[in-house]
Amino acid sequence: MIKGVKGEGENPVSTASRKPRHIAIIMDGNGRWAKQRHLPRHAGHKAGVKTVRTCVEQCVNHGIEVLTLFAFSSENWKRPEKEVGLLMGLFVAALKMEVKRLKRNNVQLRIIGDRSAFSNKLQKLIVSAEAATAGNTGLVLQIAASYGGRWDITEAARKLAERVKQGDLLPEKVTEELISSELSFADLPDPDLFIRTGGEQRLSNFLLWQSAYAELYFTDLLWPEFRVDEFLQALGSFSCRLRRFGKTSEQVTGENPEI
Repeated sequence: MIKGVKGEGENPVSTASRKPRHIAIIMDGNGRWAKQRHLPRHAGHKAGVKTVRTCVEQCVNHGIEVLTLFAFSSENWKRPEKEVGLLMGLFVAALKMEVKRLKRNNVQLRIIGDRSAFSNKLQKLIVSAEAATAGNTGLVLQIAASYGGRWDITEAARKLAERVKQGDLLPEKVTEELISSELSFADLPDPDLFIRTGGEQRLSNFLLWQSAYAELYFTDLLWPEFRVDEFLQALGSFSCRLRRFGKTSEQVTGENPEI
């Protein structure tokens, strides 16, 4: 398991020239990919699973620490009941099939989101899959399912409000760091690189707090079309960016211009 305070002790200059520690991806375009081929939407979701495998393999090969994939949002429950049912079935099948592959590649699986919305069967499968890979020390693969950034922040606020109510916490002691500690994956670094496929250019309620300083990368490719070349292009784009974190370029690079 990867430990450490998010961003602690990091030099922005060095982060600009190396790979991201944490990549977050909105996997958009499965339905449109299927529609273009006159296939049912479910066929697009199945094709997307292959791209997930490709991205996991690339992250392992490039020494990425964390990969977080947006699989099913809080809002996706509003989709047609049949499609939701098929997606849940695909989720169950993927959990059953992929655990051995993840163990073989030393990948630790985590599921983040509101699990209470899932069936008891699916909740048990999640617990079992996480337990089976908990001892792995390589890539942490997080699947965001029944997840929303606002849900995440609201849950953190409720926990802190309960502590205030119980007298264990003074309101003036609530800090950004304290809120962060109550969010999903508080023990992992925030996303450095945020990728979205499918041509849309918005965050769609994904990791809103954690992505405050993530570098954004958008591509028109639909998720099943997102291959190794595009993944490498995203890494190359990240490596060329100067991450200032509120500072001036001169502060980050160490230059001393005349004022």
